[in-house]
Amino acid sequence: MSTPAPGAARTGYGRSFGMLLIVTLGAFTGYVLLLPVVPLWAVRAGENETGAGLTNGVFMLVTVLTQLLMPWLLRSCDPRVLLGGGTLLLGLGAPLFGLFTRLPGLLAVSGLRGIGFGLLTVTGSALVAELVPAHHRGRAAGLYGLAVGTPHALMLPVGVWLAETLGFVPLFWIAAAVPVVTAVAALGIGGVDEQSGRPESAGEAAGGFPLRGLAAPWLAMAPVSVAAGGLVAFLPLATGATTGSAGLLAFGIATVGFRWVAGHLGDRLGSGHVPLPAMSLAAAGLALLALGSAGAGWLAVLGALALGAGFGGLQNAALVLMFERADPGAASTAWNVAYDAGNGVGSVGLGAVVAASGYPAGFVTCAVLVALAFPAAVAARGGWPRRAAR
Repeated sequence: MSTPAPGAARTGYGRSFGMLLIVTLGAFTGYVLLLPVVPLWAVRAGENETGAGLTNGVFMLVTVLTQLLMPWLLRSCDPRVLLGGGTLLLGLGAPLFGLFTRLPGLLAVSGLRGIGFGLLTVTGSALVAELVPAHHRGRAAGLYGLAVGTPHALMLPVGVWLAETLGFVPLFWIAAAVPVVTAVAALGIGGVDEQSGRPESAGEAAGGFPLRGLAAPWLAMAPVSVAAGGLVAFLPLATGATTGSAGLLAFGIATVGFRWVAGHLGDRLGSGHVPLPAMSLAAAGLALLALGSAGAGWLAVLGALALGAGFGGLQNAALVLMFERADPGAASTAWNVAYDAGNGVGSVGLGAVVAASGYPAGFVTCAVLVALAFPAAVAARGGWPRRAAR
């Protein structure tokens, strides 16, 4: 038997789960490096904020369209092929940005990478449910969140710094190399996980969408995803490169840290207790971001920290609540659509508001959207019969 990856060894989830974490870490490193950089590349090439926001918006639109096909693909294809293939497509598309300085070419490359991102995100989070027993899903989702969130914590500010230091084109190649190398680990996801005994195929459980069960956690998470997408795309432009990098670092660290904390709290107290305080924290952070973008830069950093904390806690809670209410394929698809559609709408929508009214108005608009979704957070706390573990 192969030696489990370090994270898997600590949790007892096995080698297959460890390989999933390796692929996830590499893929999200390549993804996050370019999140704030591609809009910056577009602005440097002469596009306005609306055009810059469209680069991430089109990426997320194609991601979501791909994700909507995933329940069918998971029933039809080997999850290892979907996971590894999506990671390769995401990475290999990155150097193509260097060939274009006008918006149509940048949008085409963004769309190509969006297909890969849609494949890997749904497959990855569905495999969390397939490879781990139900009573450990909160912690497993937290560990998966570390693999997703660590690149957000470290690479959001690093991407901007590398673009300014090494240049954009070398950064595009770095963002290609890391996912391509780690995609090989997808082959290590075996037929049956050695520790948990869970079945290989996430597709076996992929079914229809129980809208009534998924609606509350989905509606709670989506507006915070909108706010997060706007922050990532525009914070360096709103506050300057130095303050923006500090804010992105604070946002990333808080997101990954509170996603981990929420996993432990959810397994002990119930994940339904997390959404309302998480959304309250996110709304407060957005108010601080509005003040910070108006001139007090340190408030923007504090606001990014608060938004990241709320977003991280809500990510974990929403995913576990969806696993309790739907099959893994459907739950993973719904969660990823809330995440990625929200990010895309945030990038495009905030860009449009900013172009018309300025950055403070944009962040205030996001705060209002989050506040309007508080009833969904209350509804998500309501009891729901847990799906039986297989």
